[in-house]
Amino acid sequence: MPIKLATTVAGLRTEGARLLGSGQGRSQGLVPTMGALHEGHAALARAAVEQNDVVVATIFVNPLQFGDAVDLDRYPRTLDADLALLEEQGVDLVFAPSVEEVYPGGEPLVRITSGRLGEKWEGASRPGHFDGALTVVAKLLHYGLPAAGLPAVAAAPGSLPAYRAYFGQKDAQQLALVRRMVADLNFPVEIVGVPTVRAVDGLALSSRNRFLSEEEREAALVLSRALRLLEERAVAREPLDLDSARSLVESQPLVALDYFDVVDPETLEPLAENCRETPFSGEALALIAAKVGPVRLIDNAPLSS
Repeated sequence: MPIKLATTVAGLRTEGARLLGSGQGRSQGLVPTMGALHEGHAALARAAVEQNDVVVATIFVNPLQFGDAVDLDRYPRTLDADLALLEEQGVDLVFAPSVEEVYPGGEPLVRITSGRLGEKWEGASRPGHFDGALTVVAKLLHYGLPAAGLPAVAAAPGSLPAYRAYFGQKDAQQLALVRRMVADLNFPVEIVGVPTVRAVDGLALSSRNRFLSEEEREAALVLSRALRLLEERAVAREPLDLDSARSLVESQPLVALDYFDVVDPETLEPLAENCRETPFSGEALALIAAKVGPVRLIDNAPLSS
């Protein structure tokens, strides 16, 4: 069946309800994106299609997430190519609203606050970014709620379709914050994290990679190499020796390191005792961010002994 496109909330709910039918014993997956889709987004869509009867993807470049108007303006808009990619994965419906549709009264006066979790790492480098991200994610989760638009009998307690939303592990801090928001505010949705998709050479796929020159792209590989070094040490239960991994990144002249640390996967607090002389044990998350030429890239790796 050809993919459907909705540009209004009313259209999304009407078409979503039609696709779900009666709603009995059904499930719906939501894949929020900002467009400029690549194989990483395709992996999110495939996971949603495998696990749900109906899958809705959203394409919305959220102005609240951008501190720099120039960065917002140059973010790629590739709707036709995005629709084709999503259709290939089996997505049923795409919601691609205007800014006016999502924020009809202008920028919202009340927003979701990311709190302490959103003030560190990416939040420290991009103040307000996660407040903007969580605000739009909250709206999108509400827009995509399967109960909206279904007949009253289908919306009775116990009869609602299962509801899942899919986010990439590459944006690890965002994933942690979305999970925390959903838990703290009792959203009726399961958050599913999908592993980072990488190019053959190890570079994490990102919409920003297209802005790298050939030389910068080669230099950017030091990020995944440093993370892989920590992964190998963790598996071997060796000290992570984070300082030497940092030195590896800093040895690349085209790369300006912002942060590189090992944190608790839930609290995002540094785990310094596992980073130097102490043999690694347990679970952790290595986070890295750097500028490669003019392009800011992030990456991460779950660590497990």
